[in-house]
Parts: sequence; C-alpha cells; structure tokens
Amino acid sequence: MKKVLLSISFFWVFTVAYTQRQTENIILITTDGLRWQEVFGGADSSLLFDATYTSDTAKLKKQFWANTPQERRQKLLPFFWETIAKQGQLYGNRWNDSRMNISNTYWFSYPGYSEILCGYVDDQINSNDSKDNPNTTVLEFINQQPKYKGKVAGYATWDVIPHIVNEKRSGIPVNAGHEAVSGTNLTEREKLLNEIQEKLPSPWGMTRQDFITYYMAKEYIQKNKPKVFFLSFDETDDYAHAGKYDNYLQTAHMVDAFIADLWQYLQSQPQYKGKTTIVLTTDHGRGHTPKARWKDHGTKTPDCFQIWMGAMGPDTPALGEVKTEKVLFQNQIAQTLAHFLGLDFKCEHPVGEAIPTVLKK
Repeated sequence: MKKVLLSISFFWVFTVAYTQRQTENIILITTDGLRWQEVFGGADSSLLFDATYTSDTAKLKKQFWANTPQERRQKLLPFFWETIAKQGQLYGNRWNDSRMNISNTYWFSYPGYSEILCGYVDDQINSNDSKDNPNTTVLEFINQQPKYKGKVAGYATWDVIPHIVNEKRSGIPVNAGHEAVSGTNLTEREKLLNEIQEKLPSPWGMTRQDFITYYMAKEYIQKNKPKVFFLSFDETDDYAHAGKYDNYLQTAHMVDAFIADLWQYLQSQPQYKGKTTIVLTTDHGRGHTPKARWKDHGTKTPDCFQIWMGAMGPDTPALGEVKTEKVLFQNQIAQTLAHFLGLDFKCEHPVGEAIPTVLKK
C-alpha cells in the first residue's frame, strides 16, 4: 500500500461520553445493488420464472422458491433470518412500514458508498470514476483516534473502493480489484489466494470475484485482528447488470454464507466474542421488474433509491424487523458506526444523525 502524508486538523475530532458500550469492534459489510425486495421477500417470481433472466428455472425453483415471502427469504438468506432477525435488527421492508432511502440524487455506487462512509452527500461526487474522495469518512475519523490507529482496514471486490476510502490520504489499507496480498509474512492461504486471483479469469475485467475477496479478508482478520473492518462485495450488482437473475440469487446466497462463516469465527475469538457489532447494507437499489428496469439503477430507474440495513451486536436490542415512523437515510449509517464505539463523528462536513433504535439507550 502506498503511504502519503497528510496533515488533518484534529480539532475536527471529538470523543463523547455515551452510555457504556460493549462494542469494541465494528464490521461493516456491503453487497452491491442487492434489492430490499429479495432481502425481505426472497426470489421474485417475475424474474425467477422468466427464461430471459433465469437459464435453469427448474433448478432455481427447487433451490429458492416457496409459497410465501417468509419461506423464500429464509431459503435465500438463512443467516439473515435465522440469526440477524432473531438477535439483531433489520430495516427497509417497505411491505412492513419500514423505509430507508438514499439521500444522494444519483442512485449509483460511488455516491452511495461515499454517503454510507461519510454520512454526507457531496453533489460533486457524481460518477464512478477512480478519483480520491475529498471528504473524510468515518473510517478515517476512527483511525485518527489513538485507540484505533492502525487497526482499521478493508477488503473489497470493486477496485474503486480504495479511492472512496481515500487510502492514500487516510492511511487505511484497502485491498481491492485484482490487488495481491503483499508483505513478507504471507500465510500459505494468502499465497494460494494470490495465485488463484492471478490465474483465474474474472468475468468482470478489473474486478475480482467475491469469493476471493472474502477469503483474503478473513485471512487478514485472523492474522491482524483489526478493530474496525470494511468488507465490500460486488457481484450481486455485476450479475444483475448482466441480466442473470439466477447468478444474482446464488451470489446473494453465497454472501449470506460468508457472513455466517465470519460471524462464527468472530464468536470463537476472545477479542471479538460479545464485543463485535456487524452492520450490513447496500449502496443502492434497482428496478422492480423486467419492465421496470430490474437490471438497472440510477436516476432513470424508478425507486432504486430504496435500500435496507441490518445490525447485530451486544449494543443492539433484538427487535427483528423494525417499523419506522419516519424514513431513515443512508447518511445516518456513518454516525451510527461511530456511536457504537462511543464516538461522535465530526469533521469538515455535516454528518447525518445516528439511528437511535439501533443502539441501547
């Protein structure tokens, strides 16, 4: 990773005394462009039974179809519904009076990730170009705190994520795209993953596959024990843009399995067990049906500003699906992450308020 010195004014940084938190570690997980409709309703019949989008309907029907939305979502995302829904909270089921929206007006990836991480909408961020984010993220803010300095990191599938985190300025290592794991003390698994990444053709050009991102990330966590970690998957969006609903569902199911595996590992480690909160979300939604541009998102696609969020950890009451009297927004996630650690995220730009129901009072 390249190291670039930058002088940042520490008068932006404040620590506040909240109710004593048990959370000492945060894992933020995103999966790109996964619709709330699948999270809360499972497989969509208008896409599952359309041969244009599902090449083997019989196979996918057996794997993911059931008579009710509750059964379908359980089949698609078993960890979400067997664990997070019972031990944590889920937001964004608009069929159940829970609404969460994007604040930015663009409804695609870079603005979405920047809003998640900065708690702020910068209208100048209006493309997916690989340009460094001028705004301070909550990851950078946390990394400025003495307790967390050098203990914040990330792994991502999309090669633009390091620019959104502004790896060069913040000093936060973010491995993404086709970047190999570097260093002099690589584990045998890291060496193998580097070799697989180098030799396995990727259908996404400059972006690797999610399974490589996950296993590299897990190895990093096992070896380095970060206190704050950002894990970003991408293939749900890639397969949706390609019009492959079968692969989109299978990837969502795979990501759910990765999260289950990671959570099981965290609960086996003294540093993490009972001291770790995971927050899960997406950068944007997408169209409703084949006719309503399911493959797409952006301002020309209706309602793809609609997103979802999940949280689970020692400071989150086990409320399951939470109904919201007022709309929640993507720009509230960053401050919520900070509050889990007893911090108040302040910097050179405004920051959305924390979501109060996610944290114990």
